[in-house]
Amino acid sequence: MPEFFPNVGKIEYQGPDSTNPLSFKHYDPDEVVLGKPMREHLRFAVCYWHTFKGLGSDPFGPGTMIRPWNDSDDEMQVAEMTLRAAFEFFTKLGVDFWCFHDHDIAPEADTLAESNKRLDKMVDLAAKLQDDTGIKLLWGTANLFAHRRYLGGASTNPDPAIFAYAAAQVKKAMEVTHRLGGLGYVFWGGREGYDTLLNTDLKRELDHLA
Repeated sequence: MPEFFPNVGKIEYQGPDSTNPLSFKHYDPDEVVLGKPMREHLRFAVCYWHTFKGLGSDPFGPGTMIRPWNDSDDEMQVAEMTLRAAFEFFTKLGVDFWCFHDHDIAPEADTLAESNKRLDKMVDLAAKLQDDTGIKLLWGTANLFAHRRYLGGASTNPDPAIFAYAAAQVKKAMEVTHRLGGLGYVFWGGREGYDTLLNTDLKRELDHLA
């Protein structure tokens, strides 16, 4: 696979007097402070969605960021290139951790079973890249907000079929997070709630809230 950041070397600590814009001036990961190196005090993690999947869109227009790892019509090839680009970035930046939503690393398919199959394939690659680089997973989570099925929420959705789908998606996300040695799992309710009190069943939401 090609390098995605060929003109960028590993970012090193060079001290406050460095004129190199691609250097750490105050963060020295190996400097011991109060008995622990700075990397243990400050466990930086790169968030996969914000760093590699967002394209810069806003309410006024579509995204304008050109991502070389998106240069394919094959969704799974894009997913693989993105993951490889991400681990190259993590390594050069010198962070010890990363974190992700399930469908950040594997595009959602038409069925839950096919989505899980895609996720398993990408988790195989993520596990290999973690082994190759020593980078660890800080946390995983499930994307329960991007698909239109979650317009009315996931764990608080009054439709039991959508609630069940969300629960199955969380179960799978927890399993792959555990498989990758994640130090934690985040329950991220990105679309829980309602627009007005008139478009929800509050009692059912409370009954469904995990």
